[in-house]
Amino acid sequence: MLTHIHISDYTIVDALDMEFHDGMTVITGETGAGKSIMLDALGLCLGDRADPKAVRSGSERAEVTATFAVADNAAATAWLRARDLDHGDECLLRRVVTAEGRSRAYINGSASTLQDCAELGELLIDIHSQHAHQSLLRKPVQRAMLDAFAGQQALARRVEQAASDWLRGQRELGMLTGNRDEATARAQLLAYQVDELEQLGLREGELEELERDQSLLANAEDILQGAHQALEICEEQAGGARHALQLMRVASGSKTADNARGLLDSAAIQLEEARREIQRYIDSIEIDPERLAEVEKRLEQLHDVARKHRIKPPQLLELQAGLQEELAGLAQGGQRIEELQSELDALAESYRKDATRLSKERAKAAGNLVARATEVLHTLAMADCRFEIALSPRETRAPHPHGAEDIEFLISTNPGSAPQPLGKIASGGELSRISLAIQVVTAKGGTLPSMVFDEVDVGIGGAVAEVVGRLLRGLSAEAQVLCVTHLPQVASQGHRHLLVSKTSDKTAAWTRMSVLEDDQRAQEIARMLGGVKLTEQSLAHAREMLRDAEGA
Repeated sequence: MLTHIHISDYTIVDALDMEFHDGMTVITGETGAGKSIMLDALGLCLGDRADPKAVRSGSERAEVTATFAVADNAAATAWLRARDLDHGDECLLRRVVTAEGRSRAYINGSASTLQDCAELGELLIDIHSQHAHQSLLRKPVQRAMLDAFAGQQALARRVEQAASDWLRGQRELGMLTGNRDEATARAQLLAYQVDELEQLGLREGELEELERDQSLLANAEDILQGAHQALEICEEQAGGARHALQLMRVASGSKTADNARGLLDSAAIQLEEARREIQRYIDSIEIDPERLAEVEKRLEQLHDVARKHRIKPPQLLELQAGLQEELAGLAQGGQRIEELQSELDALAESYRKDATRLSKERAKAAGNLVARATEVLHTLAMADCRFEIALSPRETRAPHPHGAEDIEFLISTNPGSAPQPLGKIASGGELSRISLAIQVVTAKGGTLPSMVFDEVDVGIGGAVAEVVGRLLRGLSAEAQVLCVTHLPQVASQGHRHLLVSKTSDKTAAWTRMSVLEDDQRAQEIARMLGGVKLTEQSLAHAREMLRDAEGA
C-alpha cells in the first residue's frame, strides 16, 4: 500500500510530506485548494506525462517520491526482483521534472522508463478518477474490467498473445503463398542459370592459369628468339670472363689482383649457371597451336557467360554461389509454408482452448458482476435500473486478440425499456452512480492493495451520498482507500481525514495538507454541510455523522 508521498515545487505545492495508513483516508478542502494535486503528483510517479508548466513558478524543477509497502504484494515483488530492482519491503517511485521540460523517472534509485513505472504502478495502486465514468463508456475498458473481476487477466493475455501470433503468421503465410507463382518462375530461372554455371565448371584460380598460358603460347616464338639471344650473350660473356681470368693469372703477389681473379672466377661460374637455366627454359617452351586454340576457346567461353550476366569473368564464381544460395532460399520458402501452416494450426488450437475457457469464465463472472452491481445500484436509489453485460459471439471463429466474444455493458434506467449501451441511456448523474457501483464491486474482486477515488461521487447527494460513503468504508476493509470528496456524508466515513488548504500573498500561493483530529474534523464536516459560517446545529450534525460512522 501507499505509505508516504513527498512533493516539492509542484504547481502551488512548495513542500509536502504525508504519511498514509490502511483503512479509508478522506481528503477534503475548499474548491480550488488543490485537493487533486497530490493525486496528479502521484500519477507522475506512475508514468503519467509530465508538463513543465506544473513546475512551481520560480523553481528549477519539481520532484515527487511515492513510497509503497510491498511485503504482501507478491506480484509487485516478483516484478521488481525480475529486474533486479527489489529493495526490501519498500518500493520507491521518484519522478523529477525540470522547468525546461526534461523528465527523469526512478524505481528504487535506478533510472527507469515511464513504461516501467506505469507497468509497476498497475501492480501497486488503482486510481478511479472523477472522469472514470467516461472511460467506462469504452468497450475495451469494460472488457478489461470484466476480466479483472473474473481474475482472468493472465488467461486473457494468453488469448491475446496467441491470436496476435496467429494473425502475424497469417500475414506471413499470405505473402508467401501470394508470391508463390512469382517465386516458382524465379526458381526456374535460377535453376537454369545455376545449371549453366555448374556445367561451365570453372575452378578457383583457373581463369588466371588460362590467361597466363594464353600469353605464353601466343608469344612462344618471340620468347624463344629472345631466350636464344640471351643464351648466346651468356656464352660470350662466360668465355670473356674465362679469358680475362687467364690474363690475370700472371699477376701474382698482389691482394688487389687476387680479388679481381676471385670476382672473375665467380662471374664465369654464375654466367655458366645462367646459361644452363636459359637452356632448360628453352627446352620447356613448346610451340603448340592446338593447345593455344584450346586455351583461347575456353577463355572465350568464360567471357561469353560473364557478358550474359553483365559481370566480369573474375566474378563468375561469386555469381554462382549467390544464385545457388538464392535458389536454396526459395526451396526453403516452400518448406516454410508447410512449417508455418503447422504452426498456425497449433496456435489456433491453443487459442481455441484458452478462448473457450475464457468465455466460460467471462459468462460466470458477468452474471456475478451484474447481480452484485444491481444490489449496489438499489442502495444508490436506482432500484429501477437494469444492468446487463452482453457477450456477443464473433461472426468468425478466427482467433481474435480480445477473445471469442464482444463485450459491452448495457443499462436500462426505466422499467420496460430494453437495455442499451451506457452512453445512449444514462444521464450524467446516473452514469456517475452506475460507474461507482461497478467500480466498487469490481474493486472488491481485485488484488491491488491501494485504491484511489478522486471525486467519483460527483453528481451524488443526500441519502445516496451516505450510502456511497459506507460502500467506500466497507471497501477499505479489503484494501487501502484514499478518497478525494466534496461530500460530508462520504468524508465522515473515513478512518482518517486530511484537509487541503491554500494560502497566498501578493507574490505566490501555497497549498498545505494537514491531518484533522476530533473537533477539527467535526468543524470541517460542518463546513461541508453548511458553508463557511459554522453553527451549533451544523457542528452537532457533523459530530453525529462521525459517531454513526464509528459505530457502523
